[in-house]
Amino acid sequence: MTGLHHRYQSKRPVWIIILASLVCVSLLGAYIYPPRGYSACYFLSSSICSKDWLPPVPARVYTDEEIAARVVFRDIIAAPFVQSNNPKIAFMFLTPGSLPFEKLWEKFFQGHEGRFSIYVHASREKPVHVSPLFIGREIRSEKVAWGKISMVDAEKRLLANALQDTDNQHFVLLSDSCVPLHDFDYVYSYLMETNISFIDCFDDPGPHGSGRYYKHMLPEIEKKEFRKGSQWFSVKRPHALLILSDSLYYTKFKLYCKPGMEGRNCYADEHYLPTLFHMVDPGGIANWSVTHVDWSEEKWHPKAYRAQDVTFELLKNITSIDESYHKTSDESKQVQQSPCLWNGMKRPCYLFARKFYPEALNNLLHLFSNFTSI
Repeated sequence: MTGLHHRYQSKRPVWIIILASLVCVSLLGAYIYPPRGYSACYFLSSSICSKDWLPPVPARVYTDEEIAARVVFRDIIAAPFVQSNNPKIAFMFLTPGSLPFEKLWEKFFQGHEGRFSIYVHASREKPVHVSPLFIGREIRSEKVAWGKISMVDAEKRLLANALQDTDNQHFVLLSDSCVPLHDFDYVYSYLMETNISFIDCFDDPGPHGSGRYYKHMLPEIEKKEFRKGSQWFSVKRPHALLILSDSLYYTKFKLYCKPGMEGRNCYADEHYLPTLFHMVDPGGIANWSVTHVDWSEEKWHPKAYRAQDVTFELLKNITSIDESYHKTSDESKQVQQSPCLWNGMKRPCYLFARKFYPEALNNLLHLFSNFTSI
């Protein structure tokens, strides 16, 4: 026995025995202390369990339609920028009928012919124009119902018409109650000298945010991707093309984002574009709209300004805002504020504002030459 024991030891040096012991201890430790997320982690030391130990979540397999859509989106975004010899901004007015602030907009556009285009979608009645700049600028229009997909359809119709002019490089959606806050040169420089689009987008976990999500949007749209934002966008030409090219995600919102659907009031114009761009090009948008809307009264509709409300101080206050503001609709009412960064610099957020009653026109015309130079 002594000789046998001696031969056994001679074939296994001490360092092998030590190494084997360390391996055993490591294996035993891994068995005793499982990764965080397993039931044992709830009663073992949290310093030992770590999320880093969890196996990676397997990626979902995309459908054929998703693969096709993502290829198209990728190539649109990555395509080389084609410089226009005469770059213009397309101003797209979404209105039920006549535009009460045509005279104000005429003053805004005056002297800048060739640097802008105008498109009018009148959903109820043919507009009566008081400015020659707007005559003949209506596109074929359809009726629009508040909060329904027809609002998105009207936006797409405006984009399709504006994209026919290859000189249009930026596209601004405006309502009949919108007014400019700065002069044309300021607005032109702000929009044309940056490579991002201004689409409002934030994560609201409350009933007026992801509470409107409907499970039938799966698998293409998960609840964690669902976003909210103002419909009043301002987009670069590639993003305008992307919006027109999308049918996959648009169809999900058309079918499953409606007012009064199974107890949910989902409004496609508030969720479709924020969700789409959060999913396909989150770094390409600014996450705020350049059109100011005052929701401080927390009603179904934003604050509207009467003639007596329109003062130099009001306009100066709006144009001095340099942080975007969002509030969640859950019980926490969490406020989300972030600086409005333009090419990395903090700048005022807003170029336009709404809602103004038609009676405010004269006051705005009187103040225009002053407030646009603030």
